Amino acid sequence: MTSESFGDLIERCRAAEDELVRQWRTDVAASLRGRVSEIELDKELRDLLDAVLSAVGSPQGSDTRSPAFGEVRALLVELSRSRALQGFSPRETAIGVFALKRAVRESVGAGPEFQAFSDVIDELGLFTFETYAKAREEVISNQAEQLLELATPVVKLWHGVVALPLVGTLDSARAQVVMEKLLQTLVDTGSEYAIIDITGVPAVDTQVAQHLLKTIVAARLMGAQCIISGIRPQIAQTIVALGIEFGDIPTKATLADALMLALGRSGVDVAAEMTKRGL
Repeated sequence: MTSESFGDLIERCRAAEDELVRQWRTDVAASLRGRVSEIELDKELRDLLDAVLSAVGSPQGSDTRSPAFGEVRALLVELSRSRALQGFSPRETAIGVFALKRAVRESVGAGPEFQAFSDVIDELGLFTFETYAKAREEVISNQAEQLLELATPVVKLWHGVVALPLVGTLDSARAQVVMEKLLQTLVDTGSEYAIIDITGVPAVDTQVAQHLLKTIVAARLMGAQCIISGIRPQIAQTIVALGIEFGDIPTKATLADALMLALGRSGVDVAAEMTKRGL
């Protein structure tokens, strides 16, 4: 459909802009349940309305993939990402576009060009839904990375001794983060001993053991000695049944035992230190 075909509808929409936006804002606000301020929502809708009317009034008319709709698409991408970050659902996001049809029909009437205009809005609504899905995937991916960082803390237990308490499953992606954080902490602290505590790891299989061994080898290349703690009876039985070999890597049942071993190897008189600290 050409721009001339939308001419009358565009003029009527601009003449009744305040009423149109009021109607549109009311419908959208009802779905958002007050989680976006009226001032912010009003600006979003006015900017989007102006861009849509300018686009359909261009020579490209109703071709939403044309350059004329570039600003419209940019506004919808920004809107979708904002809604995804705020935790809105795809329906709550897309309804902000689809509701424009009802607002136009209620405010300026449904003339002969309304069906073509409605088709344009449907296309933009689908674009919004698709953009929201991509934005939501990015949000989830970023959150997963942040949780991964939080789930692999490296803590300093003593001068020259750090500990890496692992909780949950140790897959390839997390193993890489574990290795990077441990190596960086060894560099930052100059520690000679690293205790890898697997008390919170529900099960140790061949894959988990391989990840641990790679991390330990990398730490050794940095000049640090590693100790594995948290070897529970069930874990020990599994390791034996699978034939997993830790070689000369020392293992302890508890983190406290591993710390005592690390302190002893580093020449710390544990008894004297405890007495000194009143323990």
